[in-house]
Amino acid sequence: MKNLSALLLVFMAVSVSIAQTASAPATRTELYHVHFAKAALGKGAELGDFLKKQGPEATMPGHYLALRHQDGEDWDYVAIEHLGPKATVTAAGTPVPPAMRDLGAWHGDTFVSGPAWAEFAKAMGLDDAAKSAKSVYVVSVYRAAPGHREDLEKALMQTAAGTAGTGNVLLQHVEGGPWTFLSVARYDSWQAFATSEEKSVPDTLKAGGGWLELRNHSSYHNDTITDRIAP
Repeated sequence: MKNLSALLLVFMAVSVSIAQTASAPATRTELYHVHFAKAALGKGAELGDFLKKQGPEATMPGHYLALRHQDGEDWDYVAIEHLGPKATVTAAGTPVPPAMRDLGAWHGDTFVSGPAWAEFAKAMGLDDAAKSAKSVYVVSVYRAAPGHREDLEKALMQTAAGTAGTGNVLLQHVEGGPWTFLSVARYDSWQAFATSEEKSVPDTLKAGGGWLELRNHSSYHNDTITDRIAP
């Protein structure tokens, strides 16, 4: 995995084996690797080109999504790679090509559990990438308040079901970053995204769901609007 794993594994000095958590819902049968990356000064285009390509040693060739920041958090790219039901990180890692080492200012990696690839790909428009090329994606991370994990998950599922997006996936932290859930909502176009935003405003303060309900159970969250660079 040249792009996702290389930036992480070259720095690892231990070997770990990670599988889905026993408490994960039955629909989260697969492991994914989420890689957030900030480009070094003047290296935004080069880092994007690097992350567009899944590594030659990928365990699931073609099971890959890379998105580019448009508005929101401080990262420039997020790449999500399907690994199967488990993954192993070794001390040897995957060496980063010398020309690629200085492209990033910082990065973060998290292993998450999620749905089967077919479900993920359909929701993200990857089952027909040519037709979904103009899609817009909103990437959100949430940290559950202590004792509110199940409530937050329920609220996120309800919110996803009520949006006008074309597809939604909810991924749950297994190992890595300081957040509990990552959601990705897809819209067919910028126009579809704007229409959804406009329609959602009147429901902002509606009791029993949506915006207010999420804030009853989440101690931290952020949202970033992105477009897709791969596939």
